Amino acid sequence: MRIPLLATNVVLVLVQVAAARDIYVNNVAGNDQHSGTRPVALNHDAGPCRTIARALRAARKGDRIILANSGVPYRECIALSGANHSGWTGRPFEIIGNGAVLDGSFSIPDGAWQHVHRDVFRFRPPRMSHQLLFLNGVPANRITVESEAERFDQLTPLDYCFFQRQIYFQVEKDRLPHSYDLTHTGHPVGFTLYEVRDVVIADVVVQGYQLDGINAHDNAFNVRLRNVTCRGNARSGISVGGASRVAIEGCLVGNNGVAQVRTEGHSITRIRASTLLENPAPAVLKLGGQIDRDDPEEP
Repeated sequence: MRIPLLATNVVLVLVQVAAARDIYVNNVAGNDQHSGTRPVALNHDAGPCRTIARALRAARKGDRIILANSGVPYRECIALSGANHSGWTGRPFEIIGNGAVLDGSFSIPDGAWQHVHRDVFRFRPPRMSHQLLFLNGVPANRITVESEAERFDQLTPLDYCFFQRQIYFQVEKDRLPHSYDLTHTGHPVGFTLYEVRDVVIADVVVQGYQLDGINAHDNAFNVRLRNVTCRGNARSGISVGGASRVAIEGCLVGNNGVAQVRTEGHSITRIRASTLLENPAPAVLKLGGQIDRDDPEEP
């Protein structure tokens, strides 16, 4: 009886794999009333979704979500959890970005800035634990200060510091903060993975999040991050925790606030053919877990 039962299980798995679908997302031309079954809309139902969140609600095990790179950032927090966001060995659940940008930054209202000293203004972000300021879409030059006096003495034009839960920014002479394109890290996390297995995230840029670009929170097994760029996130580009098992392959991680890659718990992180910049924070912050690099640091 065991052989027929095994054969039945194999057939069932093959049928499920064969039924896995591609779900298309386009944040400019898409519509969340669409099924996501086609990259271009044909009628009121057949066409791309507008949001990744809608695609995830429709997704089943082993599906592939394909993002259009519209030139406009996707401004979402993405959570993958459970069987519907998992795959099988040889048929992972995939999110393919095609170079699209997932951006968690917020604009700063003009009236939010308060003048405090000469050319220095301050702003209190609504989320306070970690913060980065962006000037023209790029992390501005951050100065570390230890005292109230230093928040003025150490700053030069276009520098900022984060002190006592406020951002201090020095403008150029005869200018005001609203004359600059200033944004700050806003949404908490770009991709959160929890209780998933056999997942691939590829070809996407993740930036501007208040904690992490990608966070494998716990029990995220056989996760592969391929050709992913994580930059300008206020805590880390990639965080791996709990019992998660994550491979970072061909990725670029830099300009994150506390660490480029952060590990904790009993996690295992494998880093292959990737560039971890050591600006403005260390390449790796190990609070626990194991790290296996193909370019180990010098002792």
